[in-house]
Amino acid sequence: MNEPIISVSGLRGIIGESLDPILAIKYSTAFASLLEDEGPIVVTRDGRATGTMLAQAICSGLSAMGRDVLYGDVAATPTTGILVREHHAAGGIQISASHNPAPYNGIKLFESSGRVIPASAGERVLKAYQDYHFPAVTHDKIGKISNLRDTTSSHLAAVLLTVDVESIRSRKFKVVLDSHHGAGSVLGIRLLKELGCELQSLGDTPDGLFTRSPEPTEVNLQETISMAAGFEADAVFCQDPDADRLALIDENGIYIGEEYTLAIVLNHALTTRSGPVVINCSSSRMSADICQAHGCELHLSAVGEANVTSKMKKLDAVYGGEGNGGPIDPRVGFVRDSFVAMAQVLDAMASTGKSISELAAEIPRYEIYKTKIDIESGKIPALYEELQRSFPDAAASTMDGLRLDWPDKWILVRPSNTEPIVRAIAEAGTLADAEALCVAAAKAAGKVGQTSGL
Repeated sequence: MNEPIISVSGLRGIIGESLDPILAIKYSTAFASLLEDEGPIVVTRDGRATGTMLAQAICSGLSAMGRDVLYGDVAATPTTGILVREHHAAGGIQISASHNPAPYNGIKLFESSGRVIPASAGERVLKAYQDYHFPAVTHDKIGKISNLRDTTSSHLAAVLLTVDVESIRSRKFKVVLDSHHGAGSVLGIRLLKELGCELQSLGDTPDGLFTRSPEPTEVNLQETISMAAGFEADAVFCQDPDADRLALIDENGIYIGEEYTLAIVLNHALTTRSGPVVINCSSSRMSADICQAHGCELHLSAVGEANVTSKMKKLDAVYGGEGNGGPIDPRVGFVRDSFVAMAQVLDAMASTGKSISELAAEIPRYEIYKTKIDIESGKIPALYEELQRSFPDAAASTMDGLRLDWPDKWILVRPSNTEPIVRAIAEAGTLADAEALCVAAAKAAGKVGQTSGL
């Protein structure tokens, strides 16, 4: 992997191969050169071991072009968005590779409103990066680098305003927080203590020394799951390294997963709010059922937080998110937020008197199967054509890759924004049916490859 993966909202790469301090300076200063506001730029990192190296380079580069920097050190991605708004910054830079393994790091960009930059802005940043010219200033115009002393209070206050704090406190929930050595513990511990929880924390040192693959999937969380029954906790909350995603383990020590995170908090939110809801096109249809039950209209967006939030703002949505455990509550900010998820799951439990397993059981159940497809990038359009020929009875959408829909199932085939692979994600009433769709997609890829002489 010799080139970083650049999406509409940032980049990711492997340290020492496709990402180094020089590239980080070029990309971050290209972004800063396009900012019309002359205010400071917030810089934070997710706790990865390589984060300090990149942060020092980025802060130096921004200073050298005359931009003031507010450095927040370790902070969650949603916290970065709050800090940008709080300090009236021109923009923000979060150093994070999200769920990618330890060799990776990356850069996520924020606009002055505190949300991840939309696709149009991302394309301008990419163009500026490709046509790079370092805008150095003279010694008397160098920007000032200042350290932020308090990075969590504003975010904490915003999250608490969305829940009944006293009701949650009265339940004295027993909770385990697994931050897995990422940024989540910085605010997570403070939030859960503020909510009166009896707290046990795992991996609460944000040093990036991951002991497993950091994405909070069932496969990766086997050790936490095996320990969960012994915790005798009401909830086990599992964050990814930059804490914009949350997976749930219930009171029985059973992995509920990330899709149910969004479903549970959305179902709870719509009991008091009404209006449009936006999720991405790879998220479970549980959200569609929930919206239908509450009389709300559900809208799909392309995959990616920036795409979800752009559509949320356009529709003035009351809630949104992605099924990877990332709810977006516009009352807090237009960023996926594991802290919103934790507080609002506890709020749902407190207001209903139900456990996580009972809240999950109220939601219609579907099964999702995910896999990767081996195919050259140039053959992907042919794969889409072959799939549409193979399934003429499906409704097709090319909003993001190719999505085929039936009344009781769907499949999405699209290139990843974060890895050099093609993903196939299918959902149906049974896991076997979902898997069969992914197998059919892989066979279609094989047929396209053979036809193309691969």
